[in-house]
Amino acid sequence: MSTYLEPRRVRISALPDEPAVIEVDGHDVASAVEAYRITQTRDEGPDVTLYVAEGWKGVEFDGMAEVVAEPADLRHVVVDFLQAVDWRKLDEAVLDRADLDGKPGELTRGVLAQLVEWAQGA
Repeated sequence: MSTYLEPRRVRISALPDEPAVIEVDGHDVASAVEAYRITQTRDEGPDVTLYVAEGWKGVEFDGMAEVVAEPADLRHVVVDFLQAVDWRKLDEAVLDRADLDGKPGELTRGVLAQLVEWAQGA
């Protein structure tokens, strides 16, 4: 994983039925990128995360947006999400669900449904 803390110039253009254009400082990196995420808060500039194919060695970047290149394997995102879950809040939320039906597996179904709802709202 490579993280560049200095701003980099990033250009992303993605249209339906056309190959995406993904450039960092004028270097075409689209063939190595399996997914990307752009985030920005009101108080900070944009952050671009590039999820790259396994074995990709990268290019030298020098430009205008914070760039993080991570393996395309997103298991770490799931692990981070689950580690951030407060079990007390999960327990309370599941027990307060209106869709518990008393059938076998209801608590497991409730936990999974609650985690999905929280993930969708993250």
